[in-house]
Amino acid sequence: MTSPKFSASLEQGGPPSPPAAAATSTAKRLPAEARPPRRSSVHRRSTPLTIAMLAVLAYFLLPLFWLLIASTKSTQDLFNSFGLWFSHAPQLLSNIKATFTQDDGVFGRWLLNTVLYAGASALGAALLAATAGYGFAKYRFRGHGAAFNLVLGAIMIPTTALAIPTYLLFAKAGLVNTPWAVILPSLISPFGLYLMRIYAEDAVPDSLIEAARMDGAGELRIFLTIALRLLAPGLVTVILFTLVATWNNYFLPLIMLNDPDLYPITVGLSRWADQAQNGGAGASSDMLALVVTGSLISIVPLVLAFLMLQRYWQSGLATGGVKQ
Repeated sequence: MTSPKFSASLEQGGPPSPPAAAATSTAKRLPAEARPPRRSSVHRRSTPLTIAMLAVLAYFLLPLFWLLIASTKSTQDLFNSFGLWFSHAPQLLSNIKATFTQDDGVFGRWLLNTVLYAGASALGAALLAATAGYGFAKYRFRGHGAAFNLVLGAIMIPTTALAIPTYLLFAKAGLVNTPWAVILPSLISPFGLYLMRIYAEDAVPDSLIEAARMDGAGELRIFLTIALRLLAPGLVTVILFTLVATWNNYFLPLIMLNDPDLYPITVGLSRWADQAQNGGAGASSDMLALVVTGSLISIVPLVLAFLMLQRYWQSGLATGGVKQ
């Protein structure tokens, strides 16, 4: 006996539903967990891109690997053994001890000087950049556009072009051969100011500032208690950039400092390298190995600083990607 639904479909001239269509409609009614997984394009692999990324990774990590290997060798082994593998008698601990005891432990003093210069410059530059960037982003004043264009133009000026005028200015002020001769010029960061201005435009809502003003808060209190907290990821970015730039700065301390006790690591290791090549006073047979080992030690604080500040940096990038 024919069912009423089947008879109705025959009277209307339509064929009965095929099994495939019924299976499709059933699959649509299944929950998401019971459906067969679809192959996503995210999991597709590209062999040329993989090879390119491995080449870039090798380009950045190969010098660090060579530095680590070279720090375990003596000066003779640096020239007599394969550069990318250990020698028969690794002596990393001996090289580290000799580095810190050479010239009455002057390397430790250079390391402390570098920490002082880079730390003070990074914190001061980040605070000044945040203050100025917040002002450019949230306030309008006469000459606003011209002043900001001047900042953009300052980004294009190389720091080496300003070294000699800076030296003459500090010589008139009597600050040459002092720590201030390295710290004060490093506080000015046009790129950091530009970065903080762009970040402050979106990170600090105007409605929040207006609400704080209606509650009776002053402009300085708004900046210190509200805006500065919201600008923390941008501050970390400026701190990292300024820290690396000041830590690796060579030309400015070279012309500003005459006392070896005030040298940073860059100038101090350069002095040791000159002694190793020219055989000056205080030079030893393993001086070149000490220069390589000192270079390895000098990058350890930068790696630690990046690892400690990385989570703040990543949180700031994630926050900017979500729109309310």
